[in-house]
Amino acid sequence: MNTIGFKPALPVISGSKKLGLFSFNGGNQPIDFKPRGVCLIKVAMEETQTLKVDVQGKVDKLANGHAGKNHSHLSTIGNSTNIKWHECPVEKTDRQKLLQQKGCVIWITGLSGSGKSSVACALSQMLYQRGKLSYILDGDNVRHGLNRDLSFKAEDRVENIRRVGEVAKLFADAGFICIACLISPYKRDRAACRAMLPSGDFIEVFMDVPLRVCEDRDPKGLYKLARAGKIKGFTGIDDPYESPLDAEIVLKCNTGDCSTPTDMAGKVISYLEEKGYLQA
Repeated sequence: MNTIGFKPALPVISGSKKLGLFSFNGGNQPIDFKPRGVCLIKVAMEETQTLKVDVQGKVDKLANGHAGKNHSHLSTIGNSTNIKWHECPVEKTDRQKLLQQKGCVIWITGLSGSGKSSVACALSQMLYQRGKLSYILDGDNVRHGLNRDLSFKAEDRVENIRRVGEVAKLFADAGFICIACLISPYKRDRAACRAMLPSGDFIEVFMDVPLRVCEDRDPKGLYKLARAGKIKGFTGIDDPYESPLDAEIVLKCNTGDCSTPTDMAGKVISYLEEKGYLQA
């Protein structure tokens, strides 16, 4: 960073036309840019960052900070044009020191009835008892306000997860331990949310509970309605759930062999302590 608070121009980055990549010269102006559909590219900025390039050649940030974090030029991000990222003197590290914890996102995924919300509430209570600040983004709760305009169609479910991911990222940046509990059935959507945060700050918790157990519980009566054909596209019945393959934490429960929500939350607490998230 130079004496007036601006970071130097990006280094020269070269790429392959065949792969639809691009080159930078003279800072961060793209040249010879011919994308083919959607591709993921790595650029050497302040840290390795993942960007999405759409067919119009627009760059959209998927990981580690913000695309177009450009101090001297206006940017185009998605459909937003002529925007500029504004830095403030109080940063995430300052907020973390104030709260004596590290901001992160705990993403609890699993079938309806698997116990996501119960574990989230138990976890939030345990953190509160330790003097740690958290906030829950519950799948049903966010549909009462932020996402009330979205249905359960495939495209709306994608947007539902994207919005929650973006809000969770803001909470983590504020220094909160954000607990998101949603079915979030598709791997690609969970991966996109993971990519929004710095490495390690997205902690996926998989509620590994068999469908038969969830259906026996059926706390909201939704499985019964789905089986009767009154609800279409219900996860686990006529819409798939893609189980995580690399979740940081797996909480298992089989018939007659289920830990309490508090015991499950305790495993998450142990992980947070081990990784240093409960101290600044």
